[in-house]
Amino acid sequence: MLAYGFRENGGPEQQAFLDVPVPEPGRDELLVRVRAAGVNPGDWRLREGAYGIAGPAVLGREVAGTVVALGPGVTGFAAGDEVFGGCPGMVGGWAEQALVTASFCAHRPDAVAPEAAAALPVAAGTAHDALRQLGLAPGATLLVNGAGGGVGIAVVQLARRAGLEVIGVAGPRKHDLVRRFGGTPVAYGEGVVDRVRAAAPGGVDAAFDLAGGDALRTIAEVVDDRSRLLSVADRPLVAELGGAGVDRDRSTAVLAEVVGLVETGALDPHVTRVHPLAEAADALAEVESRHAEGKVVLAVVA
Repeated sequence: MLAYGFRENGGPEQQAFLDVPVPEPGRDELLVRVRAAGVNPGDWRLREGAYGIAGPAVLGREVAGTVVALGPGVTGFAAGDEVFGGCPGMVGGWAEQALVTASFCAHRPDAVAPEAAAALPVAAGTAHDALRQLGLAPGATLLVNGAGGGVGIAVVQLARRAGLEVIGVAGPRKHDLVRRFGGTPVAYGEGVVDRVRAAAPGGVDAAFDLAGGDALRTIAEVVDDRSRLLSVADRPLVAELGGAGVDRDRSTAVLAEVVGLVETGALDPHVTRVHPLAEAADALAEVESRHAEGKVVLAVVA
């Protein structure tokens, strides 16, 4: 079957269309005919070798599609079901058929398009898990560092729904987007700490980082309680600073909760670009540029 991935670890020049066998579902796995697949920063980091997976490998960690077959012992699903979920080992989604982890999979409501559902396991799922981990009370102030991307926009929405005040660090062209979802935008770059303090005169109770590196080190200055500093972009540095990575739940219950919010209009996955699988390279380049707003998705089959 047709798939898109990389031949070996490295830059974009290693990406290629691959002819791979249809996988067999094992325990806690479903085989799904892929209708849509999310594109995430973790995909290009995987290609570069950040997760220790050497090529050739198929990219893609979240999909929506139709169940084709169930692995041994899997219950709660049947062939023909419309589902969405995460791929085992963070690989395999950018293909005509893919494996999905049954315990990190949920039924897709008819009211939620496959492209929207495919955008949920990584972005909305991570946002949900981060907010649960922080455990902030209504009225607390959360700083989101990198608020204009897929995870950032999800956490802004879920945080506002939980009654939190949100300060969103983002590039100037994403400020209107942050405002639209209820956050107060501030610009990246020199002076960002002063701008954050001006936007939150009562102080910042927690920070959720999606950028890493020097940007993470800088925004950590405004968080007095470093146990409430989380990052999904730079686990070594956030640990050095006294914070932590996000403990992902990756459960059917979380997916059912977030898709329910989409179904009722309480959460917008904010899919801004849908590329056909033939344009997988362009889709990944858009995300790798770090300029993509919201979520980028691949449409695989109708």
